[in-house]
Amino acid sequence: MTHKNLTQKVLIALALGMATGLLLNISGLAHNNALVSDYLIGGMFHTIGALFVNALKMLVVPLVLFSIIPGILGIGDIHLLGRVGIKALVLYLCTTAIAIATALLLASSFSIGEGMSLTTTSDFAGNSAPPVSEVLINIIPSNPIAAMANGDMLAIIFFAIIFGVSLLAVAKESPDTVKLIEQLNLVMMKMVNLVMHFAPYAVFCLIAKAVSELGLDLLKELLGYALVLVAALLFHAFVSYSFILKILTGLSPITFLKKLRTAQTFAFSTASSAATIPVTLRTVEERLGVNNSIASFTVPLGATINMDGTAMMQGVATVFIANVYGVDLGAMDYLMVILMAVLASIGTAAVPSVGLVMLTMVFNEVNLPVEGIGLILGVDRILDMLRTAVNVTGDAAVSTIVAKSENRFDLNTYENPDAGVIND
Repeated sequence: MTHKNLTQKVLIALALGMATGLLLNISGLAHNNALVSDYLIGGMFHTIGALFVNALKMLVVPLVLFSIIPGILGIGDIHLLGRVGIKALVLYLCTTAIAIATALLLASSFSIGEGMSLTTTSDFAGNSAPPVSEVLINIIPSNPIAAMANGDMLAIIFFAIIFGVSLLAVAKESPDTVKLIEQLNLVMMKMVNLVMHFAPYAVFCLIAKAVSELGLDLLKELLGYALVLVAALLFHAFVSYSFILKILTGLSPITFLKKLRTAQTFAFSTASSAATIPVTLRTVEERLGVNNSIASFTVPLGATINMDGTAMMQGVATVFIANVYGVDLGAMDYLMVILMAVLASIGTAAVPSVGLVMLTMVFNEVNLPVEGIGLILGVDRILDMLRTAVNVTGDAAVSTIVAKSENRFDLNTYENPDAGVIND
C-alpha cells in the first residue's frame, strides 16, 4: 500500500469534514440534539481543532524570532537586507491596493445587496482607525518581552531585525551566539514537522464544526455577496498573483499553485495567517526553493502586513452594505476605502475574523452604519477561511519574487514536483 503524503491527507480530511458538517446541519442534529451539539461539535470537534490551532500559534513567536535572526545572518550584508525589506514592503502594499480595487470594481458591477430588506440587531461596536503616527510608534516595542507575550508581530519583527543586524555586526566576536541561534532555528523546524503530522485530524474537526454550525440558510440569503467575494478572491489568487509572478520572474504559475496547496489548505482551515506561518515558511523554502535568508524575513512580514484577502472583503462588504442601506458612494469614497484598507492592513493581528474589526474602520470613514456588519457575520467564518488562503498565497508569491530578484532561489527545487513533500 502506498503512503499518502501530508497534502493528500489534509485534502481528504477537508472533504470529509465538509461532508460531515453538512450532514449534521441538514439533519438537524447540530442544533436539535444536545448530545451532538454539546459533546461532538462543541466538545470533540472544538477541542481537537482548538488544540491544533494553539499548537501552531505556540510556534509562531519563537519561530519568527529564531528564523528572522538567522535569516539576517545568512544574508550577511546589511545593504542587501535593506533591499529585501523595501522590495517586500512595496510588493505587499501594491498587491493589497490591486486586490481591493478589483473587489470594488467587481462588486459595483453586480450591484450586490440592492433590493434586500434584511434588518439587523447586531450590537457590533465600531472602532476608530488608529492614526498613522500610532501605527508607526507601536512598531518599536517599549518592552520586547511584552510584545512577544501579546503576539505583536510588527514589534517582534522589528526587535528580531535589530537583534539580527546587531549580531551580524559582531558575528566574528560572537561565534557561539550565532551557532546557538542557528541551532534553535533547527529545533523550531523540527517542532513544526511534529505538529504538522497531526494536521489531517485537526483539519477535519475544524471544517466539520464550522459547516455544521453555519449551514445553508444564511448562505442562501447572502448568496450574491458570498459569490462575488469568492469570485474576487479566486481571481486574485489564481490570476493576479500568477500574472505578477510570471511577469516579474518568468516562473510557471501552475507549478507555484500546485506546490502551495498544503499551505493554502492550512490557511483555509485555521483562518489565521499567523497560525499558518510555520507551514508557509516550510512550503516556501522546501517546496518553492526560496532561500531561508529571504523566506524567514518575507513570510513573517507578509503574515503581518499582507491582507489582500481581507482588503477584498472590505471592498465587497462596503458596496454590499451601501446598497442594502441605500447609501450612494462617490469616487472619493471608493478612494478612501482603498486607502483605509491598505493602511489598516499594517499592524493588524493575523488572527481569525480580524477583518471584521478592520471593516469597522472603513465603515466609519465612509459614513456607513456599522451595525450593517451584522448582516455578514453569519457567513464570515467560511469566507474568512478563503481570504486567509489568499493572503498566504500572496506571502509565498512575494517571497518567491524577492528571492528570484536577489539570486537566492533554487530553480531545481521549484521545478522538482517531489521537493519538500512530507511522506509517512
